[in-house]
Amino acid sequence: MTDGSPLPTVEFWCELQCPDCRTALDDVRALRERFGEALTIAFRHFPLEKHKHAYAAAEAAEEAFAQGRGWAFVEAVLARVDELDRRGQELLLEVAAELGLDADELELALIDGRHTLAVDADQAEGKAIGITGTPTYLVGGKLLDGSKDQDGLRERIAALLES
Repeated sequence: MTDGSPLPTVEFWCELQCPDCRTALDDVRALRERFGEALTIAFRHFPLEKHKHAYAAAEAAEEAFAQGRGWAFVEAVLARVDELDRRGQELLLEVAAELGLDADELELALIDGRHTLAVDADQAEGKAIGITGTPTYLVGGKLLDGSKDQDGLRERIAALLES
């Protein structure tokens, strides 16, 4: 905000098998560059039923965040979103290993379901506040749906942050 008040958190509702979310990362990067450390972007899960590996990818991302490399994992998986459809868990483990994560622990997390509740909670909250697709942003209580069109979305988010 321009008056010195802290910026609202930007919630980035995403699905790791979504090509539009891969494109949205450009907006996320640009917003971070523009607003710097004053901006907090919270990653939120909204796996869509139409993507068979989206839920496992969300759980894997939770484990990556627990291991301190969540955003790197998110970006790496989204960069290979086309492969995720074909390779599923194999790709998730490969990305984890490439990033220096404990891939065995990530695999165990997928088996034991330790992050299921976190993913379920995000998905339920998303549905409750009206999210229907990804990417979607929540900024200062306002939903901005980029699932159908992302044109001008970055500017609309920035305007909300600056108001």
